[in-house]
Amino acid sequence: MRFKGLDLNLLVALDVLLQERSVSRAAERLNLSQPALSAALAKLRDFFGDPLLVAQGRRMIPTAEALAMQAELESILGRVNEMVVRSTSFAPATSRRIFRICASDYLVAVLFPGLVAAIQQVAPSVGLDLVPPSEEAQIALERGELDLLVTPEEHCVHGHPAEFLFEERHVVAGWSENPLLATRLTEQNFFEAGHVAVKIGQANRASFAESHLDSLARKRRIEITTTSFTTVPDLLVGTHRLAVMHERLASLMAQRLPIGWQELPFAFPAMKEMIQFNRARCEDEGLLWLIGQLRATLERHP
Repeated sequence: MRFKGLDLNLLVALDVLLQERSVSRAAERLNLSQPALSAALAKLRDFFGDPLLVAQGRRMIPTAEALAMQAELESILGRVNEMVVRSTSFAPATSRRIFRICASDYLVAVLFPGLVAAIQQVAPSVGLDLVPPSEEAQIALERGELDLLVTPEEHCVHGHPAEFLFEERHVVAGWSENPLLATRLTEQNFFEAGHVAVKIGQANRASFAESHLDSLARKRRIEITTTSFTTVPDLLVGTHRLAVMHERLASLMAQRLPIGWQELPFAFPAMKEMIQFNRARCEDEGLLWLIGQLRATLERHP
């Protein structure tokens, strides 16, 4: 949204830049790439006709104009956040609220069908707006425009509450006729095989599994990269490639496609899936109800 020619989203970036006084740290906090945040800073400088932040060694020093803006900017964004989340009570049976949730297609496949069915029974007019993980979604949480972020613990946004939701194991999957999976897969065969990997968002951020696999001394031969977890099984069928998948997703997809899966041939950490929301939403009755519905869905479909 623009106001008098200014993209209001840039004000959130400016607020964090003035707090961190470092493009790299601000980019990390906003889950943006450094080039993307540098471009945002360039637009802000052009709009306000002021350098705003000046490099001095490894630090960036705010100009007098930027310092004058900082307190007012924090106040404005705080009031906007309070206005967005202000609510009296939440009545599921009659509410027409639409909850905006950031969740990967893996979560949409394994968790949300049960959630949607449960919500239909008790809150028939409540809607869900599901958005994929991205740099924009992370900023939306900062601004209070996103109700919930469901993400691995490592990808949580700094400075906002996060609650444990569930734990997920990873397995190795492949075409059901892949000879590598006919017997117990060895570590050597795993690394010698071609692989399908998942990268997230425009910045190609590594998923939880990819981050841990990339940290291993031995590297895979990645032959195909996709941005969607749920497309991985289709890309395995008819090939001898392998992929590391969430166990819940592999189990679900094995019911629909000719794929098989087994445990990884080496130790691999469990993934902690978290629920996160803006710190101003702690008393949002509707949001607390939705989190309760998510937890109840997991109890019914562990």
